[in-house]
Amino acid sequence: MTRRPATQADVPRLMEIRRQSMNPHLVVAGVSISDEDQLQRVLVHFESAEVLLSGGEIIGLVKIVRNGSDWELLQIQLETARQGKGLGAQLVGQLIAEAQQAQATLKLSVLKANPARRLYERLGFVVIGEDAHTFEMRLS
Repeated sequence: MTRRPATQADVPRLMEIRRQSMNPHLVVAGVSISDEDQLQRVLVHFESAEVLLSGGEIIGLVKIVRNGSDWELLQIQLETARQGKGLGAQLVGQLIAEAQQAQATLKLSVLKANPARRLYERLGFVVIGEDAHTFEMRLS
């Protein structure tokens, strides 16, 4: 799996991946899944977006907002056929190593209904706060 900066031409594919990977969790959480809301999530901090590639095909998206020594994993999405195969753990592990190399803190938020929370906890993230729909987590 490789990464490259996302371009506007990637947005339709990223929308597909977002719908398939996030809609089930958003429905359970009671959060809007309108196309407009989904597009806004894809486009927020788009300058930080990287597409994930396998064999030249877009299989996911990752956004890391690097603000000095404070980094935030804003989004990570993999097409559902690629989930559960260790790719997410590999990617987050790489991001942790990059943050540690840069001596940066790394945080993220995850929907309460999203089982990815277990992956983040296994990789060393701890819950530092929550709201109605999400847990805020930081690498300990």
